[in-house]
Amino acid sequence: QVHLVESGGGSVQAGGSLRLSCAVSGITVDYHAIGWLRQAPGKEREEISCFSSSGRSTHYADSVKGRFTISRDVEKNTLYLQMNDLKPEDTAVYYCATYPRGCKGRHTDRGQGTQVTVSS
Repeated sequence: QVHLVESGGGSVQAGGSLRLSCAVSGITVDYHAIGWLRQAPGKEREEISCFSSSGRSTHYADSVKGRFTISRDVEKNTLYLQMNDLKPEDTAVYYCATYPRGCKGRHTDRGQGTQVTVSS
């Protein structure tokens, strides 16, 4: 059974940085596509970044490209999201999620989420 636990959220001012972590169990991050999505109140869910199962490619939504970096630690079986130059519109609950059919497919499992709040 897949289990995902996010951490690292918090409150920062615009321009600040945060690093989110996702502890993964039940699958290994080096054989599965895994990524991040976010949900803000009143907005549609947004798939923001994904690490391919091969490890050879990463994907980013245009809204975060150049500011966010996804990475993984195979030994720790953990996924990360480094978020720089945060903006108020980045405020959302961030979830770690698995993509059994690859980064362009739909996500299946996801964690409980971690809140990120960016003030102007």
